[in-house]
Amino acid sequence: MPVSLEILLPFFTASLLLALAPGPDNIFVLTQSALHGRIAGLMVMAGLCTGLIGHSAAVAFGAAVIFQTSATAFSLLKCIGGAYLIWLAIQAFRASGTDVPIHQENRPGLFRLYCRGIIMNVTNPKVAIFFLAFLPQFVSPAGGSVSSQILVLGLLFILATLLVFGSIALTAGTLGQWMNRSERIQKTLNRLAGTVFIGLALMLVRSER
Repeated sequence: MPVSLEILLPFFTASLLLALAPGPDNIFVLTQSALHGRIAGLMVMAGLCTGLIGHSAAVAFGAAVIFQTSATAFSLLKCIGGAYLIWLAIQAFRASGTDVPIHQENRPGLFRLYCRGIIMNVTNPKVAIFFLAFLPQFVSPAGGSVSSQILVLGLLFILATLLVFGSIALTAGTLGQWMNRSERIQKTLNRLAGTVFIGLALMLVRSER
């Protein structure tokens, strides 16, 4: 076993607490679930976790160092992510109350929602740098291959994320179904989502390495 239980248990606990801490990803799951329903939130969550697989692999094989050492790469990626969030905000502000999907057939396609999650995650260089700083802390030289240990830890972090984000998606989606019965609340949810997207975009663009 590449990682011992003495390391896995505290790592998993820390991962759960980090996933629970308010941040761009869980806020994104919450807003998308409230707007489009539980399934939509779960698809966004799946996309975010797919992005985390990429970050885990990047750390394991050293690619994340690029974003830590290259100011140009870091700035370019966060600008792409910020622009995407602004685009989502514009879509939310332009939507009328009746545009909020209440029925399954009217919400954005599941693949599109999945892709939203991936883009949201991979265009945030802070995630790559966080993984680069966090995962190696739990690597043991006695555990064998460092890359294998990091990949195992990355998968365990993703499991913690699935548990927390899945709970957020199910809860927010249930509440959203009830709130979407009112056109006024639908409009408010759209405006709130747009404001959240702008806030996330500003946080991302202003972030430093």
